[in-house]
Amino acid sequence: MAADKSRILIADDNQPNVELLEAYLSDVDCDIEVATDGPETLERVASFHPHLILLDVMMPGLSGFEVCKQLKENSETRKIMILMVTALNELGDIERAVEAGTDDFLSKPVNKIELLKRVENMLRFREVTDEVERLRCYIQGMEDEAGPGSKAG
Repeated sequence: MAADKSRILIADDNQPNVELLEAYLSDVDCDIEVATDGPETLERVASFHPHLILLDVMMPGLSGFEVCKQLKENSETRKIMILMVTALNELGDIERAVEAGTDDFLSKPVNKIELLKRVENMLRFREVTDEVERLRCYIQGMEDEAGPGSKAG
């Protein structure tokens, strides 16, 4: 089904970085959109509903830290997987990324194999958590139909 196709948002203001990430992801069966600054990233999230965001830290408007924090604090977007891609690799930057809620981070220059493996794992994790949620809703529905007092106990 086309509806199940993964959606990846690349958020980076550097066009060569975007082109490199798009080239690396060319073999991944997914739809890709691009945002070039913090505010545009938030707009694209609202319209594109990505499953995964490759989020650059240093962007105009809002930093990747700020974008990540806003997305993770919002109940509508907190489940979106975020992979921060950054040239920053100081311990303080990693701590800021974790505090902002990132799911993982990757240092530039990006290694293609490492990127593809992390993307694959993050998308697989999303599929598993979606399936768990579907099963939870199904079980809840079955319990609701059975009515109160029908559980063995």
